[in-house]
Amino acid sequence: MFENLSEKLDSAFKQLKGQGRITELNVAATVKEIRRALIDADVNYKIAKEFTDSIREKAMGQKVLTAVSPGQLMIKIVKDELSSLMGGDESVLQAKGNPAVILIAGLQGSGKTTFSAKLANYLKTQKGFSPLLVAADVYRPAAIEQLKILGEQIQVEVFSVPESADPVAIARQAVDEAKSRNRNVVIVDTAGRLAVDETMMNEVANIKKAVNPQEILFVVDSMTGQDAVNTAKVFNDRLDFTGVVLTKLDGDTRGGAALSIKYTVNKPIKFISSGEKMETLDVFYPERMAQRILGMGDITSLVEKAQAQFNEEQSRKLEKKIRKNQFDFEDFRQQLDQIRKMGNIKDLLGMIPGVGKAVKDIDISNDSFKGIEAMIGSMTPFERANPDVIDQSRRKRIASGSGKDIQDVNSFMKQFEQMKQMMKTMNKMPMKGALGLGKR
Repeated sequence: MFENLSEKLDSAFKQLKGQGRITELNVAATVKEIRRALIDADVNYKIAKEFTDSIREKAMGQKVLTAVSPGQLMIKIVKDELSSLMGGDESVLQAKGNPAVILIAGLQGSGKTTFSAKLANYLKTQKGFSPLLVAADVYRPAAIEQLKILGEQIQVEVFSVPESADPVAIARQAVDEAKSRNRNVVIVDTAGRLAVDETMMNEVANIKKAVNPQEILFVVDSMTGQDAVNTAKVFNDRLDFTGVVLTKLDGDTRGGAALSIKYTVNKPIKFISSGEKMETLDVFYPERMAQRILGMGDITSLVEKAQAQFNEEQSRKLEKKIRKNQFDFEDFRQQLDQIRKMGNIKDLLGMIPGVGKAVKDIDISNDSFKGIEAMIGSMTPFERANPDVIDQSRRKRIASGSGKDIQDVNSFMKQFEQMKQMMKTMNKMPMKGALGLGKR
């Protein structure tokens, strides 16, 4: 996420490395590199200039404490300015009403339908809502079917009127349906176009007028950079939307949209999304994103993601098994599944301070788990529950059943034993603190 921007900003800060104090000369050189990095990231020149002028002004007004190097001070100033540029504070989703209505808008291909389902899943699993998804895209082939498939995955009902070509009437009927079915939030997935046109804008405006949404979220493909910002301005002038969603952050994202959009339309970024999995949706925190861009990690988000996957009952059971040295392959498989649900592994590692740079050139995929899962899947239930019984002949059978070499199985078994030994040493520690599985 924003790897090129992170690298260039890191290079800019090196201008101050080894410098004993901040001077007009070294600040000017650093600021010049920062501005170049922003423009390369597809940030509008005017925004980049105002941003770096503010950094220069703040840096020259600072006295460097003995314990703080000029480079550290500059990173702190840039982090604060990046956070402010992207909105400063978290913007809370407004979902109060009977029902609350959330209207989803954006261009075709921006990821509206997938985001609509992700939002429904988020509101259902993390906020306790009872959502109703509405298929109001009557133009794109298979749009209704796509939303229904996603709805089945997350077990959320999808309202559609296949014989109707009137999205305004569909949205209005959906709100009535939600009231009669005690659904307390309605998410309306509207149609997009390949480009902004008057027909599209009129249609979305008419849906807004008909259902009076509490939130209008504009979905932006973050890979389109400054073009996305320009499109957002057109939509906002007409719809006055309440927030922005950045999708496809796992792609080749330069960062221009995330850094420019709040400044341009004065509307907050509310969510960021990556990948196709329903769990890969995050509330947008400007300060945390600024930290990640600057390679400072984001431990808070990482812990929150872990807590969302581990409930207290599971934690207690796992704790007891580790205490008794009974951690087995079935437990291990469950942990892998929970890690996968947290999101992209490389992104998760990037949240750990200092690790992002170390793994940026390494290809780390969630598919890396497939070989391990295949080996565990080739074990009998008895073997999974009793790892110590797996002798050489059983290992050969597991290798054959999983399509792996015997060396792969031996290596995996050795790693598993090392992990169990490590867990033995953890038995002397306060378990919940050691595992990070305390109460939420």
